This record gives sequence, C-alpha cells and structure tokens, in this order.
Amino acid sequence: MPGGIISALEIQKRNKERVNVYLDGEYAFSLTLDDAARLHKGAVLSDADIAALRTEDEVKQAVERGLRFLSYRPRSVHEVRRNLIDKDVPEPAVAAAVERLTSLGYLDDVAFAAFWVRERNNLKPISLRALRHELRQKGVPDTIIADALEAVDVDDVALRAARSQLRRLRGSTHRGFREKLLTFLQRRGFSYADAKSALLRLEEELETDETFFAPDDGGERDPILPD
Repeated sequence: MPGGIISALEIQKRNKERVNVYLDGEYAFSLTLDDAARLHKGAVLSDADIAALRTEDEVKQAVERGLRFLSYRPRSVHEVRRNLIDKDVPEPAVAAAVERLTSLGYLDDVAFAAFWVRERNNLKPISLRALRHELRQKGVPDTIIADALEAVDVDDVALRAARSQLRRLRGSTHRGFREKLLTFLQRRGFSYADAKSALLRLEEELETDETFFAPDDGGERDPILPD
C-alpha cells in the first residue's frame, strides 16, 4: 500500500475500540483506539509507517484472540498456536503473539502440564500412559511431560479411579464386580497389574459392607485373581 496523508480518523460504529484510518480520502486500515490516538489528521505516513502499524495491529489482535481462547481454561503453547492459525492469523503475527503471551505469563507449558495432570487426576483419574498421550496430543514437550508425571502416585490414582465406579457397581456379584472394574480400569489406560492391585485394595475396603455385593453364582466368592 502506498504512503499517504491521513484524511480522517473515524471510530467504528460496531466496535468503539477500533478506529478506521483514511489516507487521501480512502479507507486504508483500522487500528485500536490507543494506537490511533497517536495519529492525527494531516499526518504523512510512509509505506514503512503503514506496514509497521498494520503489523503491530495484527499482533495485538492475535494476542486478544489468544487471551479469549485462554479465558476458558489454561492451554498449551501448541493449542494457542493452532487456534490462531485456524483463525487465519498470519504466521509472523502468530509467532509474535505467542512470544508476547509467554512473556506476560499467560502461556507456560510447565504450568499447563501440571494443571492438566492435577485436574485429570481429580476429576477423571487415568493412567500415566493415557496422561502422557493426552499431553503429547497438546504439543507439550516430552521433558516437561516427564517432570509433570514424576510425582504422580499410580497406585493412588488407580484406586481413586476404581472408587469412582462404586455406585454403579453396587449390587454386582464378586465375579461381575471384578470383570467390570478390571475392564473399566484397563480402558482408562491402567496396566493389568495396576488394575488388579486397585481392585484388591478396594475389595478390602468393602469387606465390612455386607450389603454391597450380591450373592455369586453357587454362593462362593471367586478365588484371588491370577497374575
């Protein structure tokens, strides 16, 4: 776009935070209200001036898009980058926006990984393997994933996952309880060994609840599960 003289600065009707800039009587581009405040009618803008203004505006709009995306929950750097690209934000603006959001503390893969592991284990406990897969899907580097998973107590997570099924499995036979719970835990990504350990610990907790299990076929309890 060739340079020109600012002939008008008009606040947009639908967005009072943006200003339309006219050069030599024709619409040229728009800016935020703050950026437009530094301009005035009659000022001469060179090609370089215009390019710099438009580039900075693209970055600021990308940052705002990123902040809106982050307002729902924390995101990984990859998620924000992917979201901006999907919104057709130019790559240079995406890179600059991600750098700015990172420097401001809004983007941090270490904090995000810790958040994801904590929330997953509190709301829907899953195995380390499943957590690792989810974090990789979100573009978190393996070194950060390893650190985030290091302190996770697999036995505790598996047991809490098993406990989440107690209401649904009340009234099952011992055989049905074991089959359904093992299937559930393995579907959550737990190894057979971890699932079996959680199952046996949960059965110990239920020994004093005489109303939990229905009678097994034949009236006998299954033997201890094989290794």
